[in-house]
Amino acid sequence: MNPASPSQPTLFGIKNCDTMKKAMHWLSENGVAYEFVDYKKAGVAAAKLPDWAARAGWQKLLNTRGLMWKKLSEAERSDVDEAKALQLMAQYPALIKRPVLDLGGELLVGFSPESYAEKLK
Repeated sequence: MNPASPSQPTLFGIKNCDTMKKAMHWLSENGVAYEFVDYKKAGVAAAKLPDWAARAGWQKLLNTRGLMWKKLSEAERSDVDEAKALQLMAQYPALIKRPVLDLGGELLVGFSPESYAEKLK
C-alpha cells in the first residue's frame, strides 16, 4: 500500500459498513481516485485520532448513535471529554464515525453526497 499523494484523498473506515459502501460508490461513480484504509484492520486509528480531533473535533468523530456506543457500560459513556473520547475510540475503532475522508488540508467525517460534491469538485 503506497501512501496517498497529496492530490489523492485517503478514505478511512471499516470495509463492511453500509455508509462506507455508499461513500466508496460515490467516489467511484464520480471518478475520484482514493486510497482506502480499513482502520480496524490496519490499526492506524489510535495514531491518527489526535490529528483528526484537532482538525474535525472529537465530538464529530465520536459515533454515539451506533451499536458499539450502546454496548459500552454506563461508566464508559458518562462524563466523556476529549481525552476519554480519544481513549474510547482508540480502544474501540467502531466508535469512530465513518467514513473519515482525509483531503490533505481538510477532513470530512461522515458521508453526505452534497459535502463530497462540494469539496471534491
